Amino acid sequence: MVDKRVTVSVIGALIDAISWEAVLAKLGDWSSCHDSRYVCICNVHSVVTASQDVKFGRVVSGADIATPDGAPVAWMMRRLGHVEQQRINGPDLMWRYCELVQARAESIFFYGSSEETLTALKVQLLASFPALKIAGMISPPFRLLTSEEDAAIIEQINASGAGVVFVSLGCPKQELWMAAHRGSVHAVMIGVGAAFDYHAGTIKRAPIWMQDFGLEWLHRLVSEPRRLWKRYLVTNTLFVFGAARQLMKKKARESVSV
Repeated sequence: MVDKRVTVSVIGALIDAISWEAVLAKLGDWSSCHDSRYVCICNVHSVVTASQDVKFGRVVSGADIATPDGAPVAWMMRRLGHVEQQRINGPDLMWRYCELVQARAESIFFYGSSEETLTALKVQLLASFPALKIAGMISPPFRLLTSEEDAAIIEQINASGAGVVFVSLGCPKQELWMAAHRGSVHAVMIGVGAAFDYHAGTIKRAPIWMQDFGLEWLHRLVSEPRRLWKRYLVTNTLFVFGAARQLMKKKARESVSV
């Protein structure tokens, strides 16, 4: 029996109401069959982008799973009726899946970031999960690939036999890449954002207490103010207004139906 997928519109972006256990189980099932699928990990920035950019919105809504990454996104889903919804973020999803998969014959692949980060990431992962089977790692050029280069990358990933490909290209590039390669990459592609850098130790992650209080974005902003100030100022503001408008409309409908 196939579990029915439940999605929630969060300011126009369709996000899955799903548990950690269900996400990990689905990934395991799909990867064992080498299903070509993609998973979007949606924080405030990607939700706002999906609500404003039609093309990107289609990519998120077309994902096989779109998880609520940002704490505000999970909070919004709880307010919309899914009271037990947890935050399912990229770094933790990648780490938990590596922990699970090391006990199986399955291998995984890493696509994105720099050669230096990938080298450090491999060291850290194998130190924590000695039995982990890393099928390959690719740091693509920071430019548009030629069709020949793209075909060679697809061939390398498929030849590796990996069941899951973790993708770290940044939003929205990684989501667009995954959507474009569903059907040609014979694995589950998961866009995990800055997870490679976090686990490699090249970027310091927010303390647990900040993560628990939904302040990981603030830690990133303080760490990289020049690069991120505009993103967080604009997208956080748009999310707050969009969420408030959606909740007011929900309350108005409930009042009418009483």
